[in-house]
Amino acid sequence: MEKKLKIGILRETKNPPDRRVPLTPPQIIALKELYPFIEFIVQPSDYRCYSNDEYKYLEITLKEDLHDCDFLMGVKEPDKRTLLHDKTYLLFAHVAKKQIHNQTMFREMAEKRIRLIDYEYLISEKGERVVAFGRWAGIVGTYNGLRARGIKTNGFKLKPAYQCHDLDEMWAGLRLIGLKPGLKILITGEGRVAHGALETLNICNIVQVEPDEFLSREFDVPVVCQIGPEYYTRHKNREKFSFSHFTKHPEEYESAFLPFTMVTDILITGHYWDPGSPVFFTKEDMKKPEFRISVIADISCDVNGPIPSTLRASTISDPFYGYNPFLEIEEPAFVRPSNITVMSIDNLPGELPRDASLDFGRQLMHNALHDLLSGTESPVIERATILKSGKLTPGFNYLSDYLNP
Repeated sequence: MEKKLKIGILRETKNPPDRRVPLTPPQIIALKELYPFIEFIVQPSDYRCYSNDEYKYLEITLKEDLHDCDFLMGVKEPDKRTLLHDKTYLLFAHVAKKQIHNQTMFREMAEKRIRLIDYEYLISEKGERVVAFGRWAGIVGTYNGLRARGIKTNGFKLKPAYQCHDLDEMWAGLRLIGLKPGLKILITGEGRVAHGALETLNICNIVQVEPDEFLSREFDVPVVCQIGPEYYTRHKNREKFSFSHFTKHPEEYESAFLPFTMVTDILITGHYWDPGSPVFFTKEDMKKPEFRISVIADISCDVNGPIPSTLRASTISDPFYGYNPFLEIEEPAFVRPSNITVMSIDNLPGELPRDASLDFGRQLMHNALHDLLSGTESPVIERATILKSGKLTPGFNYLSDYLNP
């Protein structure tokens, strides 16, 4: 007889609260049918995108106390005061890059002998993530970039994504707008975020062009260009670009991005950036009269990183701010035409929480949960396990100074 397992779905405690869930109510029912020995318990929440009544309707237990659960699943990192001893937590912990704001929470996890499995490090043998919200960040972030352009030019109006019922409504509104001929949009990156960005732009029937065309021509239709690191960086000794070499030795590279700043109207960032790699452009570059970018949808949102106008993360309720390149300061959005409009929300999928949660839960069910719930030895689960009984696993030993300074 299989051991009875109890899985708790956490109420999100990070502020501002995240409305997403790791599993939707129908997905929980599907899992209960597949694994009859598992019981799910959901902490009530007044702001979750799935209401308490939706769980009650499907006869899923709602209960505040999760002490008797074996696994606890959430989305974002929890308030350290809510952590329970000797439990397995699955969530985006945001500790593996030594994020200072989560250091005390991480230490508390170790002290409480927690097993921490981080969704971000559920990866295949090839190093590819098997669960992620990146596509949704790209979809929503690009929509926000277009919305900012509409407000800035007084050309069209789009409702905020979080006010749309779902993706279908958001995209339906997008089909009604008209983008001016000659508009040039640039996407950096080649992963899930960038592909999500292209999905949104395809709704607008924007023509995709190659980098050399984007740099050398003007068009009588709105166009988009997508570039990977071989276009925005180059080896300092002009050696042939190698992505593997770039990721291992980013300090040997310099920016090749400046020509793109002279021909781009909207910049949408979906790249991965290493602190050792070059910035895309500088604050001084942004003061030059030939700097053309007027809207930056910084989905990557590396504060004090490669995009110097990303001074902070913006929020879903207040998504835009203006960057004055001459004073190098933040100003209110849209008050000065010469300012660059910045969108730097760091939890973009939260604007379409039901769609994003459904997709994320599906990925979890297909790629990770079977091994976890059946107790199967799994390299995928092992690679994502940062703490085991409060101790660092070998793959994350580099966090020892962060955990025990």
